[in-house]
Amino acid sequence: MASVPASQQAESVEQKFQRLAAVWRAETGHFSSITRMSNHPAYQEIIHLGPAVVPSLLRDFQTEPEHWFVALRAITGAQPVSAADRGKIDKMAGAWLDWAKEHGYQW
Repeated sequence: MASVPASQQAESVEQKFQRLAAVWRAETGHFSSITRMSNHPAYQEIIHLGPAVVPSLLRDFQTEPEHWFVALRAITGAQPVSAADRGKIDKMAGAWLDWAKEHGYQW
């Protein structure tokens, strides 16, 4: 059986996340509604990557906190953000990063 050229090999989870995140950012950057942003097909596809994408989401939080909260909650079932911090992107990202460290995630 012939080997598959590198250009045709399956994307890694990280590569797929980066590709989908770029599409999502380009197509939803002007939205103010988190619901509209998280209902975007690329965002939903990121969620469907499941637990394997969590480190990618956490890495992204460290460089530029974005609205990955719905995805993280959908994938992990967790909600580490306090009611007082809801709507404060930096504090929400920090809560998720703290939660992830406590639960053994590495990114």
